[in-house]
Amino acid sequence: MKAIIVTGLSGAGKTKAMECLEDMGYYCIDNMPPALIQSFIDLTGNGKGIDKVAFGMDVRGGRLFDDLKESLKELKENGIDYRILYLEASERTLLRRYNETRRNHPLSEGGTVAEGLKRERVRLEFLRKNADYVIDTSNMKTSQLWDEIKHLLTVGEDADSFIINIMSFGYKRGTPMAGDMVFDMRFIPNPYYVKSLCSFTGNNAKVKNYVLKHQVTQDFLDRAIDMIEMLIPFYIKEGKYSLSVCIGCTGGHHRSVAVANEINERLQNLGRRTTLEHRDL
Repeated sequence: MKAIIVTGLSGAGKTKAMECLEDMGYYCIDNMPPALIQSFIDLTGNGKGIDKVAFGMDVRGGRLFDDLKESLKELKENGIDYRILYLEASERTLLRRYNETRRNHPLSEGGTVAEGLKRERVRLEFLRKNADYVIDTSNMKTSQLWDEIKHLLTVGEDADSFIINIMSFGYKRGTPMAGDMVFDMRFIPNPYYVKSLCSFTGNNAKVKNYVLKHQVTQDFLDRAIDMIEMLIPFYIKEGKYSLSVCIGCTGGHHRSVAVANEINERLQNLGRRTTLEHRDL
């Protein structure tokens, strides 16, 4: 039996993901207590005609959700082939979605949605680190999300299904929790101190040219791309199908943005599948 654990941040699109999996022939169960996963598989694994199942698991389960880590360990010990699909989105996107739906975050506890999201990221950290597939839905329509899920689950265990999530950020707002690789760009001369450039971002051609013209930037880019390319087969061998690369500078507006854009372009030119987000723009 194939099992998919669908999880991630509230508002990131888990409901839509479950609908997609249902259309793909998965038997879908949302918000079932994690401790019952093995019992359900035992019940349906004896000629009952169910060979693909998807479980929606998130913080709505309250204290029951805390059993998930132990339940996943039990599945692995029993030889169950399961994958973790983790959905996330930028904080700005999630706040906008909550504002549109006027719903409360399950962990807001009478506070703000932002406070609930902060608590949720902490509780889901172990799932994010162990996820086989990570999809950032910040800039996705439902149809794009469905295409992405179908691609991930039908291509098979192949390098073509590997996703590299690239994020620029500013250290003054903190390091992203979800980074597998974090690179610090503060060794590059800062265009913020060039009067004609400081008001622009790394998306501007002049800022980009300034950041990339330095030999140290080019040397870094060559070595970073080589390292990422070298590690991808090892991630796949370990059953991982995504890699989060975070590029930081002081404010997250100039150097990190320009370098993240360049890494994204170079990887796409190599045939890699990528997503790109500038957290602090």
